[in-house]
Amino acid sequence: MTAHAGGAAHAEASVRPLLSSDIVPALLVCLAAPALFVALIPWLGWLLLAAGVGLAAIVERGGVFDRLRDAASAPSLTRDLSLIAIGMLIVSAISLEAKLDTASMIRFTIALGGAVVVPYALSRWVYRDRAIRFPWRGGGRWSVWQWGWLVAVLLLAWLILPFYFISSGVYQNWPVVDTPDLIARLFVGVGAVGIWDELFFICTVFALLRRHVADLTANLLQTIVFVSFLWELGYRAWGPVLTIPFALLQGFIFLKTRSLAYVVTVHLLFDAVVFAVLVHAHNPGMLDGIFLLTP
Repeated sequence: MTAHAGGAAHAEASVRPLLSSDIVPALLVCLAAPALFVALIPWLGWLLLAAGVGLAAIVERGGVFDRLRDAASAPSLTRDLSLIAIGMLIVSAISLEAKLDTASMIRFTIALGGAVVVPYALSRWVYRDRAIRFPWRGGGRWSVWQWGWLVAVLLLAWLILPFYFISSGVYQNWPVVDTPDLIARLFVGVGAVGIWDELFFICTVFALLRRHVADLTANLLQTIVFVSFLWELGYRAWGPVLTIPFALLQGFIFLKTRSLAYVVTVHLLFDAVVFAVLVHAHNPGMLDGIFLLTP
């Protein structure tokens, strides 16, 4: 994203009210995530997606929205919500249960990859609005606070994650990794999903929502989708106590840095500790000297 484009997007989002008519269809689409990934009720998720996109089309056609720009150049809520809905539908086509066999990893790659590539391709070559972008470098060199936050993320993850995974027993939602091959597969899988999280939830869902609602509202809405996905992936029990603030912080940090590279780095550092804790929990004695809590 160029500096001009990033500034324009920020200016556009900053004048959006916290509460507006746009929120109703956007909320319906985002509420499909708990139906699809938490309650595991596909028909309810499909109904919510259809209702959200359909409502957006009805109110836009009826001229309900008070656009700040000419209608011809205003972003289409219907199109943007349809992109989010398509991505969610592609993800929901597979079970998100963590498995490390080759077939499961291929299914994950195809589904998660498609959830990013298909909306991007539609935005760029069908809708021709380039609504989805991946600003890798963002604002340039990282500041002192950015480097400090990376250190803080590692420390917080080291303190919190062993207690969460081991005391709640949720580490059992991931397969046993007790051979070098399985450990390597877990490392690749955890890292790949972490990168995908930022490509989809931040650069796709959050970015599309920001075109219509205020930054805070968009961040809260993308968190619904983010946390629901992580729930089915295995972050259950009291996991949302961790994943909700994490999702909100990732959205906030992306707004501040405009850097996909930075939010990906934050996520990968966090996931590096997740990986180590899972290995630790499944192999008592292997990493006891690193963590304060043992299984």
